[in-house]
Amino acid sequence: MDAVTRRWRAALFLFMLAAGTGMASWVARTPAVRDGLDVSTGAMGLVLFGLSTGSMAGVTASGPLVRRYGGRVTISVGASLVVAGLLVVAAGTSLSLAGGVACGLALFGAGMGLAEVAFNIEGAAIESIIGRPVLPVLHGCFSLGTVVGALLGMAMTAAGFPVGWHLSAVAALIAAAAVRAILSIPHGTGKEAASDNSSHQGGLRGQLHVWRDRRLILIGVIVLAMAFAEGAANDWLPLLMVDGYHVSATAGSLTFLAFASSMTLGRFAGGPLLARFGRGQVVRISAATAALGLVVVIVSPSPLMAGAATVLWGLGASLGFPVTLSAAGDHPHDAAARVGAVATAGYVAFLVGPPALGFLADHIGLRLTMTVVLALLIVASTLAGVLDSGRRADAEAEPVST
Repeated sequence: MDAVTRRWRAALFLFMLAAGTGMASWVARTPAVRDGLDVSTGAMGLVLFGLSTGSMAGVTASGPLVRRYGGRVTISVGASLVVAGLLVVAAGTSLSLAGGVACGLALFGAGMGLAEVAFNIEGAAIESIIGRPVLPVLHGCFSLGTVVGALLGMAMTAAGFPVGWHLSAVAALIAAAAVRAILSIPHGTGKEAASDNSSHQGGLRGQLHVWRDRRLILIGVIVLAMAFAEGAANDWLPLLMVDGYHVSATAGSLTFLAFASSMTLGRFAGGPLLARFGRGQVVRISAATAALGLVVVIVSPSPLMAGAATVLWGLGASLGFPVTLSAAGDHPHDAAARVGAVATAGYVAFLVGPPALGFLADHIGLRLTMTVVLALLIVASTLAGVLDSGRRADAEAEPVST
């Protein structure tokens, strides 16, 4: 690996670490935010809808922006929105304005969507250069950031530190990390990769064209299910423990910390497992492990047992998203467009999931609501074999009849 590629990879790792810290800082404080806003679980789902819609807008715009301006510019815009969004959330929480928090989450989600899709495209490009997995470790850095953010959030919750000041400080840290990372990303690299892959396909038509591949459709279903399993924990796990098991807000944050730590461990340990067993077997076992942990969370009579089971949930959900993105990018043509398309499918889970789960939870509770996530994990485990089809199968995939 040459020096430029090494700095490029390190820049991606740094920003994903910062982004994970920001995301977990918000998640860990959701019980305090809900109490400060004085809203119901269903109303909190509407507030979270801001994050979902912002994420979807960002991820939809990211691919075309990378193709036109390159990953560095797209990531710069995304980082700016992430910082601005956290500051607006901080202000909205301090002023008890649910609409302000929703707007801030929309900005935050848009920034995350723009930046993360661009990072996944560039991470897949680095994989093709060095011939080794990068995306699992890249997402592992995000998960490591969630551990840092969860620890910080737990400490701030226990100390009764104001949410507004907490999130403002996190925004400042992300801004500093983003500046350092952006300076190390080669200019126009994403743009060049997109142009080389498919110069004749652009805009919405180019994005839709890749979905004519049956294998990519199945990969999209898997990534949607696995992203839903991860996103459900990110959005609802602290509240699930607080409302479903009547533990304290600090204990809810501690449970999320256990989940985030297991996600981190799974992603950093994923490389050797993928090399030995292959993508399909790893994702099949991962989805089954997450499902087992989720069953215990749903039916356990003990909060301690349920909290321990979130480790299985986190380990199982850890590799689904990055491994499916790697499988999408393992193609001789349109690799960047395919990675962007599959990443978009993953973000659909974040768009539909939080508000839908919140509305359902108002009627049956968060614990039973998680059976929806359980069903999706079973689907992902069943379809996982398609991830082993490889480059040749991608190149020869029969288009869907139209």
